Amino acid sequence: MLTPQRRPIRELPDELISQIAAGEVVERPASVVRELLDNALDAGASQITVRLQAGGVRLISVEDNGCGILRSELPTALKRHATSKIASLADLESVGTMGFRGEALAAICSIAEVSLLTRVDTADEPHGWLLDGRSGELQPTARNIGTTVEVRELFFATPARRKFLKTDATELAHCVEAVRRHALAHPEVGFAIWHEGKLVAKWRAVEGGGTGALRQRLADVLGEDFVAQAVAVDWPLDVAAEAGEADAPRRLRVWGFAGVPDAARSRSDWQFAYVNGRYVRDKVITHAARSAYEDVLHGHRQPVYALFVSLDPTRVDVNVHPTKIEVRFRDSREVHQGVRRAVESALAAPRSSAGAVAANRQAAPAAPTGEPPAWQPPRDQQALAWQRHEPEVGHRVSDLGALWGANPTSAWAGSAQPGAVAAYGPDATLGTVDTAFVQSATAGTPAPETPHTLPDGEWPLGRAIAQLQGVYILAENTQGLVVVDMHAAHERIVYERLKQQLDDEQLASQPLLIPATFAATPQEVATAEDSAVVLAMLGLEVVPFSPKTLAVRAVPTTLAQGDPVELARSVLAELTQHEASTVVQRARNELLATMACHGAVRANRRLTLDEMNALLRQMETTERSDQCNHGRPTWRQVGMKELDALFLRGR
Repeated sequence: MLTPQRRPIRELPDELISQIAAGEVVERPASVVRELLDNALDAGASQITVRLQAGGVRLISVEDNGCGILRSELPTALKRHATSKIASLADLESVGTMGFRGEALAAICSIAEVSLLTRVDTADEPHGWLLDGRSGELQPTARNIGTTVEVRELFFATPARRKFLKTDATELAHCVEAVRRHALAHPEVGFAIWHEGKLVAKWRAVEGGGTGALRQRLADVLGEDFVAQAVAVDWPLDVAAEAGEADAPRRLRVWGFAGVPDAARSRSDWQFAYVNGRYVRDKVITHAARSAYEDVLHGHRQPVYALFVSLDPTRVDVNVHPTKIEVRFRDSREVHQGVRRAVESALAAPRSSAGAVAANRQAAPAAPTGEPPAWQPPRDQQALAWQRHEPEVGHRVSDLGALWGANPTSAWAGSAQPGAVAAYGPDATLGTVDTAFVQSATAGTPAPETPHTLPDGEWPLGRAIAQLQGVYILAENTQGLVVVDMHAAHERIVYERLKQQLDDEQLASQPLLIPATFAATPQEVATAEDSAVVLAMLGLEVVPFSPKTLAVRAVPTTLAQGDPVELARSVLAELTQHEASTVVQRARNELLATMACHGAVRANRRLTLDEMNALLRQMETTERSDQCNHGRPTWRQVGMKELDALFLRGR
């Protein structure tokens, strides 16, 4: 074998070092756009204009109206590791700006032709200055306050990298996406994108701030449909305040908008997550947000959201990736817990609730000229019918248990054995479910009191008027027709009750007659020892049996029939990354969902108007009642405009 020739160790030239850094920072034109936008935002710009040619390969120009750069600092601005954003290790550990590394401009300058035009608002410099990045020549020029950075002929110094670029249209799309991500996080800043002299996109600055400004920017960038099918998220985790310190600073806040389950897409391209104003792709946030949709998404659909996480800069490390696209949290479990709870609580309120209907209530659509509005009875007659409790109209029922349990015709009364629940329907052959949970959750349990804020006849889901083929409930509300899948709706109601009961009673533990042992990794052993308290809360007892073996001595009672070793491994794997076991919760929920499915009212079960109305009222007060346990919708609204269109009314 040939002996390799010894090569001497030597320092690399500065230009090669910069080109190596450019390979980490600049992947394509969109990378340059992102870096220059960060600098413009850090300079306090309120208006940013991006001009491109050939998808950004021939020209990238980012113009802002920020504070500008002093003439004396211009030559330093393009040098390696030169920045105004950090000056010490303490600054690096608590970065509050969009950029921080001090390498971007130097790296870009090493692979492209860069010029920098700037002017500051001082009497000493009444005009702007133009710096040529290649020659270092500095000359006076005219300009308003702010900075313009031009990058021409990207990768001209590294032609091999240029061959990996895609078509101009593809590169342009990536550049627009980079601007869009910044625009979503900064509604107070106006953005404009030009390509080959044509305006591609423009978003005006939104006055004010808070949720209202974000809502408007989301509507401008993602479309009105996104906002119309999203719920506001605002969840503070204020540990100090919970302890009684009213003036304590907020440690973590999760806010933004989360799309309703019906708005889910087949791809994850509408998932925007930000940490302290930076767009990130983080596994902790992604997993937390996705797990919040577990109970309400159908199949493999992807949720849509724009979530913003604000926390102390010292609790997040943003210096872990050259492109600043990844971060590392000091306490990832806290962030995971906050994001999941924030999205879950926002999605929990049913869209059929009184508040949602009150917010969206509009006047009844006008009938075509010359025709009376025959689709809704007069207001006084409608109210009178409710007061008389006429059977043909239906009335409010505050005790759903009286319908599902005490009714002699109810299937609950015909259970074959104690603790068993029979399926609904006169000819049901699905057998029984041997559990006390369904019986206690559905039979004889008072439903929440019906809300008194709505006038008679203006219930969110309306008043039942008929049952269709023993499957759907038809109801009339102020918007038109409501169609309810009665099995799916009742299934969700029973499911939520079962979860609430189990949460109130906590997870009971069942010891194993013979402990299940398994060979464990050092990390699994350490996690079992460190998380003994959490495991006990989950109904699990996992203890070291030997230095390389763990023993499972007890499991949750509801999961006693499962594989204890597989359960323990899954829980330990979750505990290494997240705040508590989502595996146990997921498995428990799957079991309860199966129980609820068998306990819910079945198709072809004939309901009276009283029973239908009771189900509608219960849906209005049950969390997540817009979807069944499998993520399918439980009800749909058919507006008067849609019905009029079916019959060509007004044409």
